[in-house]
Amino acid sequence: MPRRLMLALCLCAPFAAPAQAEEVVVFAAASLKTALDAVAADFQAATGHQVVISYGGSNALAKQIIEGAPADIFLSAAVNWMDEVEAEGLVVPGTRRDLLSNSLVLVAHGTDAAKVEIGRGFDLAGLLGEEGRLSMAMVDAVPAGQYGKAALQSLGVWPSVEARVAQSENVRAALTLVASGEAPLGIVYATDASADDAVTVVGTFPADSHPAIVYPGALLTAAADAADAAFLDALSSDAGDARFAAQGFIILN
Repeated sequence: MPRRLMLALCLCAPFAAPAQAEEVVVFAAASLKTALDAVAADFQAATGHQVVISYGGSNALAKQIIEGAPADIFLSAAVNWMDEVEAEGLVVPGTRRDLLSNSLVLVAHGTDAAKVEIGRGFDLAGLLGEEGRLSMAMVDAVPAGQYGKAALQSLGVWPSVEARVAQSENVRAALTLVASGEAPLGIVYATDASADDAVTVVGTFPADSHPAIVYPGALLTAAADAADAAFLDALSSDAGDARFAAQGFIILN
């Protein structure tokens, strides 16, 4: 059967348990980990298929896919990195969809940190103290870092903290710096903050202070099994939506 026809049939066929277990390889934004692990576990239990997920910054994952990494599905935390993959002809036409959204928050180490009113010109540098660092994902490449930098620029705060930013390769690594106490404050997604009891959300950035946070997902041309399309569909099923909503994601599909 021609590959394109096979994929089209996969997308249209009703969900059913397979005669033979297959492997689904997913490249996914690190911020999806808690919820996506749960969706994958549900899918594996229901179908017998194995889901292998590689988490990282969307920028790094996109570059790996473009360089030939054998992924079946890409879940990005920003549209621009999915655009890069699609521009290379690596997205199966008609399979790209916007799945989720999120909020951007300021987190502090510990459980008793005081709330912060985030607005234009707020004293973020003062909140860091004399030697404190602001933990963020890479501000010029990783979506969470790009959103965070845009928010701080919009609020007129970026110049006062730019030299004090501790950058990490993905948003979960940025969260870990705050959770461990190595940085007093950090900028992460609300869903990341809810996944770690060692941090407290002290403020939420206004939605209009940064570009809209959108998580697109798509089937890649390396996909060859019915299970790949089935798992992409599972992400936007009622059960999948419930898993993501439970972690604080905003459902877009």
